[in-house]
This record gives sequence, structure tokens and C-alpha cells, in this order.
Amino acid sequence: MKSLRFIIPLAIFLVLVGFLAAGLKLDPRAVPSPLIGKPAPSFTLPRLDDPATQLQRDAMLGKAWVLNVWASWCGPCRDEHPHIVAFARTKRAPLIGLNYKDKRDDAQAWLRQLGDPYDLSLSDLDGRVGINFGVYGVPETFVIDKAGVIRFKHVGPMTAEILQQRVVPLLKELTNDGPLPSSLPPSGGGTPQVTQGAKSG
Repeated sequence: MKSLRFIIPLAIFLVLVGFLAAGLKLDPRAVPSPLIGKPAPSFTLPRLDDPATQLQRDAMLGKAWVLNVWASWCGPCRDEHPHIVAFARTKRAPLIGLNYKDKRDDAQAWLRQLGDPYDLSLSDLDGRVGINFGVYGVPETFVIDKAGVIRFKHVGPMTAEILQQRVVPLLKELTNDGPLPSSLPPSGGGTPQVTQGAKSG
């Protein structure tokens, strides 16, 4: 009986050490999302470059596309930006920026300084759309298929390795490596999927 008093605490300690060791091997950015395999949340947001023009989620149906959540106040966003720029040059898929809880002037100055890789950026001033997407840290990146279903989420700065090993192969699969989707509606365009709203401050 005396030996059990020592064996049981030792066994519990070893189990805890095992859980800790397993946890240390996990990639903290590989966070499962309940939205994977589900439709992307509906949104209607103003363009960063033209607040009088809004884009709806449904405007992207029929295209596989990438949503990159960023902000001028986000240090890791600056770290990942060269990789986002390089990806944009491949023209693999439309790249939409979601400018998260940011001041419009600061965001536009940031893009002018570092380069604007996005087909367009949307202004999520209050962060509600980001919250609906499950964003809890910036940057985050999503791949959304032609049916509007979220197929991939990455938390944290994007890297060349993740782009080449995960994002590009997935986009090839989603697009069958066919021709690129048609261009996005121009600022102030008149397609039914783009609504005009009052200019915000």
C-alpha cells in the first residue's frame, strides 16, 4: 500500500509530462476552425479605396479566391507582406484584403509604402465581419472555393512554404488549373452584385 502512494502520483506526473510534450509539438497556427467546410459568412463592406462602393460576398461566387486579413497596426502583417506580394504576382486567384479595425488613411498609407498586392481591399472598421470569420489574431488567411465554402484557414503570418505547399496546390485543385476567373467589378461598376452606399468618413 505504501508503494502505491508513490506510484500513483508518479504515474499522474508522467501522464502530464506526456501531454505537455505533445502540446509543444503542435503548431500554434494550425488552429482548427468550425467554419472549414462551411459557407463563408455573408458580408457587405465598403472598398478601402472607394468607400462609396461596396462589395458583397456573393460577388465572389463562381471564383476560388483568397481572403487575407491585415491591418496597418499589425507587426506580423509587415513580416508576411512580401510573401503576399509574391503570391499576388502569380495571378493564381483573386486576392481580397480585409482591412481589420484600422483607420482608412493609415491603411492606405501602409499600402502605398509597402505595395498593394490586393485586387481590392475591404474596410472592416468595427471588426464584425472579421469576428464572423472567426478572426482572433491578425494576420489570417482563408481560401474560399467557387461555391463560397471556406476550404482553408491559416492563423499568423503567411510564409513561402505554406503558400507553395498548401495554398497553391489547393487553388490548383479548386480551379482545375484552368483559366483565371474573370476580373473583379471595377470601382463604381454597375454589376448587380455591387451595391452603392453613402460615403463614410
